[in-house]
Amino acid sequence: MRVLVVEDYLPIQKAVAKSLREAGCAVDTSADGEEALWFASNNEYDVVVLDLMLPGLDGLSVLRRLRAGGGSSHVLLLTARDSVQDRVRGLDAGADDYLVKPFAMEELLARVRALARRAYCAKNPTIAVADLHIDTSRQEVSRGGQGLSLTAREYALLEYLAMRAGQVVSRADIWEHLYEFRADADSNVVDVYIGYLRRKLERAGQPSLIQTIRGVGYSLRGPS
Repeated sequence: MRVLVVEDYLPIQKAVAKSLREAGCAVDTSADGEEALWFASNNEYDVVVLDLMLPGLDGLSVLRRLRAGGGSSHVLLLTARDSVQDRVRGLDAGADDYLVKPFAMEELLARVRALARRAYCAKNPTIAVADLHIDTSRQEVSRGGQGLSLTAREYALLEYLAMRAGQVVSRADIWEHLYEFRADADSNVVDVYIGYLRRKLERAGQPSLIQTIRGVGYSLRGPS
């Protein structure tokens, strides 16, 4: 999952970004409305966490311009204001959810996960592909009833493929959703992590679930 965090108060920005990265998300950050609008308009984010009170271009203006330009990322607004009018203005401008400061980090993470599921039309927090089960709320994975231990990056890759189970996902698309704007990684890093996942998912001769579509990318699907 790729997330943009827009917050000018650096302690909050850093805390939110740290928690999201620990949860396996690729996170870009901005403290400026104009820069945030550029990020959101030129990159594909699953979720934008957007503070309303920003220097220069405020969060509501960022949101309106993003929607006017066709931006479809799900947006979670952060604000210290808790009036009904403020919530209505944000939702009417195109926000998908609203969180009032101060907030519990666990709630923010839960709301981000819910918005990411909505982006892929997946309301159920548990995804099943054949005998593979992924609990996106707890980030727990099992196959054939046996729990699997995945790194944060491996889990993020598997969850993204599972959200689009049965579809062919290109390497470029995977890169866009799993790596940050300034990421400097080897060109074959996606293939390397696919290899790591396969070794963990296909122990003891279990059928392959990750199919290679030569020249295009990968697809997570049940054995044929």
